[in-house]
Amino acid sequence: MNTMRHAIATLACVLGCAAAHAETVLPRSDAEVIETLPAAVGGRAEERRLRRDWAANPRDAAKAVALARHHLDQARSQGDPRHAGQALAVLQAWPDPAQASDDVLLLLATIEQYLHEFDASAAHLERLVNRRPQHAQAWLTLATVRRVQGRYADSDRACAALAATGAALYAQACQAENDGLRGDVDAARDRLRRLVAAPRLPSDSRNWLLTTLAELEARAGRPAEAEAAYRMAWAALPDAYTAMSFADFLMQQGRHADALIQLKGQPPTDAVLLRRAIAGTQAQSPDAPRDVREVRERMALANLRPDARTTHAREQAMFALWVDGAAQRAMQLARANVRMQREPLDLLLLAQAARATGDSAALREADAIRKEMGLHDQRLDALL
Repeated sequence: MNTMRHAIATLACVLGCAAAHAETVLPRSDAEVIETLPAAVGGRAEERRLRRDWAANPRDAAKAVALARHHLDQARSQGDPRHAGQALAVLQAWPDPAQASDDVLLLLATIEQYLHEFDASAAHLERLVNRRPQHAQAWLTLATVRRVQGRYADSDRACAALAATGAALYAQACQAENDGLRGDVDAARDRLRRLVAAPRLPSDSRNWLLTTLAELEARAGRPAEAEAAYRMAWAALPDAYTAMSFADFLMQQGRHADALIQLKGQPPTDAVLLRRAIAGTQAQSPDAPRDVREVRERMALANLRPDARTTHAREQAMFALWVDGAAQRAMQLARANVRMQREPLDLLLLAQAARATGDSAALREADAIRKEMGLHDQRLDALL
């Protein structure tokens, strides 16, 4: 998971107030999520209006972006990637990226990120920042995409470019997250704490900074400090990303009943249902069979798409390992997943599956990838 999605959401609001061409909406991340959409556009009547406006002029970028955002919001809120396909279809009027507006390019990158097409997403973002070097939102999103890919040096460059736009808070948090991933924990922790201590900090900014800090402390092997940061983040703003990140932390601590409590009341997206199924199975919750059945049905439906077994390999690996107890299948899926995305959770999952199967070659593979990336994670150290 990636905590910069709060920064992206907040920065979108700031930039939207500054200039019309900078107005962006980026979707909230689930387990691989890096961006956030605003509240869903309301109702079928609103969707009909958006469709009617777009159909009258499909090459009107503002109308196309409004409808595509609506579809992508539905994909996120309902956990149904078919809506993301509809969003892409709306933007097909711009097959040549050079002819696409800034908003179209940014939204294309967002949809591609949702579909785990990270290289394509980065290509659109790089085109956008080459065109608009002061586009802070695009730089922040590019930094996040490169971080998800485990390309920390490329992410650093985007963080530095973000600083040059004047978005100091976001640039410092961006760099602090990268530094922490590479093991410069003390400096990253100090920087994040200074940012959190800033006066009149908005609640959403406080939340994402504290969630970033909590994830850093978890990787550093400091569970008490991680939990304290999670609880402060939750107190600042109880949002879905923090609930899932905190639940992941609790499950890694073997506290599955606590994870279920943390997930209570969250909308039943794919990511939330998956974690409820895992935690419920491990805690032997009476609701677990229902959640497991629902996740299994959703995965079967998703797997009708040819690319689903690779684009959602992380989730399927987690389900195979922690619900079905199918460690060999989980390891195959986790291997496929790290070819696409390399957040700490992805390497941790590969190592856990390899340990469960007793596959020393897979453990060496996970260790080699970690060293190539420069990732430091005490949880991985315990497995490798």
